[in-house]
Amino acid sequence: MNKGVTFDEGLDIKSGIRTSFGFVVLGFLLMLSLAASATHSLAQSIDYDEEKDLAVLASNQNVRMHYQRLSSPLRSKETIWQGLERVIEAMPTDSDDYRRLEALVVEKSATQLQSLVSQGALSYEEITRFFIARIHAIETDDQRYLNAVISLNPLAVDAARAADDERKEGKNIAPDSLFGLPILLKDNIGFEGLPTTAGAAALAENYARDAFVTQRLKANGVVILGKANLSEWAYFFCTGCPSGYSALGGQTLNPYGRLKFNTGGSSAGSGAAIAGNYALAAVGSETAGSILSPSSANSLVGLKPTTGSLSRSGVVPISSTLDTTGPMARTLGDVVALFNAMAGYDQADTAMPRLTEDLKLLVRDTDLTGLRLGFPEALASEPLIVAAVSKLEAAGVVVVPVEFAPPDLFEEVQFMGAEMVRDLAEYLSENASDEVSIETLSDLQAYNLDIPSERAPYGQALVDQMVDFEIFFQSDIAAGEGEIARLKQIVVEEVGGYLNALFSRHDLDVLVRINNSGASAGAFANYPALTIPAGYRVSGQPVGVTFYAPSFQEQRLIDIGQKLEASGVMRQPPSGY
Repeated sequence: MNKGVTFDEGLDIKSGIRTSFGFVVLGFLLMLSLAASATHSLAQSIDYDEEKDLAVLASNQNVRMHYQRLSSPLRSKETIWQGLERVIEAMPTDSDDYRRLEALVVEKSATQLQSLVSQGALSYEEITRFFIARIHAIETDDQRYLNAVISLNPLAVDAARAADDERKEGKNIAPDSLFGLPILLKDNIGFEGLPTTAGAAALAENYARDAFVTQRLKANGVVILGKANLSEWAYFFCTGCPSGYSALGGQTLNPYGRLKFNTGGSSAGSGAAIAGNYALAAVGSETAGSILSPSSANSLVGLKPTTGSLSRSGVVPISSTLDTTGPMARTLGDVVALFNAMAGYDQADTAMPRLTEDLKLLVRDTDLTGLRLGFPEALASEPLIVAAVSKLEAAGVVVVPVEFAPPDLFEEVQFMGAEMVRDLAEYLSENASDEVSIETLSDLQAYNLDIPSERAPYGQALVDQMVDFEIFFQSDIAAGEGEIARLKQIVVEEVGGYLNALFSRHDLDVLVRINNSGASAGAFANYPALTIPAGYRVSGQPVGVTFYAPSFQEQRLIDIGQKLEASGVMRQPPSGY
């Protein structure tokens, strides 16, 4: 894969990196919800024939969409609704109440919803009840389900009601705040009320404590609606497997074309859910493409921050050097609001400089005259990207033609895998609940091999390779740390250094790419990136225009995004959602 010229439509960049060497990487965490069936039958119809959909997918030109299964082999979707049956039954989709709320809530931004709440036309409780009913209605519809949600918070309505009470008591709510509004967390982010599974059977009962970003969200009054499905172990688990699949959540589907287009990974559920109007916004995570890929594939705005801008404590890791959490939403304003609600200084996260304690992004109208934008010549054949850049050029941006061909090194995956061996063991030791039986990747490998058809239907090639390094690391910790340092020096200097040199050589302020292309170079240079909807191909497939800027220049990216949104929003909601 030549990352400088080509790009993979909607796939996490990690899936396209070569694997070689005995200890490679790729994965995240496994979860498994073997909970008992709900008392009410709220699942898909018993007449649904999954094989028919799989047969359609078998003819898809994208071989990564030749899925083996759609539903989870480990748990019924009924477990998602446990504790919420009354909420769902109280708001059937053919009721006047549902239709009223649908008209008021769907496709609305935080600013619009806060205005309606302040006018008395809506309450936070009604908004949360509506989203729960909507998720149930779509996820139990044979023709529309997305497998985008892995669990829902049975106390979400209580949290929304408490927010209503605070407002009534005179709490001052900013007009663009997420206070009282429901969001989803990618299911590798800790939330005390639900297991944190990374989609894996081995973590099905991982009732971990709140991640730092979850604490910040709750402190700011944001309602945690539930957990989004994901590519299992954040797509660092198997090779050649589809993005968006997890043993516990099944195969996530793209609302812009359920059986046509990839969801992107690994924050696939976060992308599909917000595109399908399951919540206001979602928190994703990225190592090298996992926010940019599903955001662009699902026509969303997605911000991959500088590693160190937002906390990673309490998040199932791949690489402590590269991992970051980040916001995904339908509008730039909601992305900024979610980022601000998560921001705060976490002394436990050694990647965070103290400047982030007061870090806050703004949506503002800023003069971009003279800003230098690198435009890779290969993108001249992409009319949607050319059109977006032309709008910026009209706003005074200087377009600088460049070549973009970063090196493609097998050490990239080796490095991520080596860090995951160390960082996952640390996470399991410090965060996993007592119900989790695995402590190492070797344990995970053995656990999955016990029932591979259910726990790892696409294999676990990356786990197998990481186990080789784990054995080496355990036999000589100093030598293992030395090898990690050696690999890090190679990839940071050669891959990240390439991007630094490109910016320096052309005196660039920002670089434009398409979808998640460039994510690997951006990760190793620790550059933040913003993707926003650029439009749609003739087939209806979403395309994202993506911008990279040097470390901690998130505000520069937001200013560019604001200029593009002000010139005309390119996003259209998916038909039928």
